[in-house]
Order: sequence, then C-alpha cells, then structure tokens
Amino acid sequence: MITLKSQREIELMHEAGKLLAKVHLEIAKMIKPGITTSEIDSFVEDFLAKHGATPEQKGYQGYQFATCASVNDEICHGFPRNEPLKNGDIVTIDMVVNLNGALADSAWTYQVGEATEETTKLLDVTKKALYLGIEQAVVGNRVGDIGHAIQTFVEGEGFSVVREFTGHGIGPTIHEEPMILHYGQPGKGTRLKEGMVITIEPMVNVGEWKSTMDDNKWTARTIDGKLSAQYEHTIAITKDGPVILTDQDKL
Repeated sequence: MITLKSQREIELMHEAGKLLAKVHLEIAKMIKPGITTSEIDSFVEDFLAKHGATPEQKGYQGYQFATCASVNDEICHGFPRNEPLKNGDIVTIDMVVNLNGALADSAWTYQVGEATEETTKLLDVTKKALYLGIEQAVVGNRVGDIGHAIQTFVEGEGFSVVREFTGHGIGPTIHEEPMILHYGQPGKGTRLKEGMVITIEPMVNVGEWKSTMDDNKWTARTIDGKLSAQYEHTIAITKDGPVILTDQDKL
C-alpha cells in the first residue's frame, strides 16, 4: 500500500531530514584513517539524542546499531566495528532518523584519506547517478524512469548497478511501497503522485552487480570483492518537482 503524505507530514519529515543532513556533515569532518565505524556509530546515537531524535533502524528486525557502516566491497548493511579505517578505504554510512515520529533516510559514501583514480570516479558517478534519478522523480513519471536514468548513466561509465537492493517509500515506517529500482525501462512501473515520499539510493559497483551475503545475514558485499558505493536521499514528490528532504547543501 502506498501512502500519500500531507504537506504537514512532509514538513515534519523535512525537519528530520535536515537533522540527518547535519549528522552527515559532522561525520564528514570525522572521517580519517584510524577512526573506527563503532566510534562514528556512537557519535551518531549521541548526536541524535541531544537533538531529541532516535536512530530508527536500531532494533528494526533485530538490527543492533544506530547506523549501517559498509566498507570497501560491502554494498550495504555493514555492521559498525572496532577495526580502524585505513588510508584509501571508502565507507558508506547509512541511517534513518526519527524526529518526533517523522522519518528520513540518507546514506553517504566517504573517502578515507587519499583517493585513487578508481575510487574518485566511483564516488563521482554514484553521486551523479543519484541526482539524475532525482530529476526523474516528478508527478506523472514512473518508477522505471528513475531506474532507467540511473542505469544508463552508470553502465555508460563502465560500472554496474546493484539490483538486489532498492529504494522505497518511507514514513510512517522505514520501508513502504513502492520499491524504487535503480535499473529498468522508462515508462514502466508505479506512477509517481504528489504526496509520495521515497528514497532513491543507487548502489554502484566497480565490477559485477551481484552480491553475496555475510554470515551475519545482514551485510551484503560484492561477489567479486570489488568496491561498491552508495548515495541516498529522501525525496518528496510535489507538484513543483522533487524536494530533497535530506539535502546537505541547503543547511
């Protein structure tokens, strides 16, 4: 079932999104060789508590952490841990913020220390793919228009788009209909309507798009051990076009 949000509900989700964006800006200052993803996770939980918010995914289906922290070949749902990040790593921090019952969801991939040409291109392509998808998130378009824009760009740059994990509707629960595929055909799939709030969150791999699951039953990683990156925003579909509720550039 797809729920359409009122203007008031979207405004509340936007407040949650602004807080989430602030968290990411703080994380960006922390990222350096030697820091651990457990330290980042603790910071996020404390930061949210100081601002009257909670990490929505903590406790979701038994998940134990405030964030997902996926390093290098981990595609998504990596567990925060005490192993220090190394120079040249990339790490994706993904979280859902609950502020007064309103939810926002955003992931960001960070370069740790020095970047290679490959990691620089991977992060640039993945981020651009996100915004190309957002451009298609307009009333009257279909989910396939979003996925097609992302897939054609990513594959044209020599990378692949993960297919086992998707974007989704959000609010009042974390995962709602519709699924937002990051691949597909234009003009196909659910039609976008005013009041929908969705996440667009392309996961892009250097090598094959297929994944394998760790023994913890949460963490997905690339099947060939090559790098993966992800960027995600929460988007409101409005009559005036897509509104990014987790925008870091407008704080």
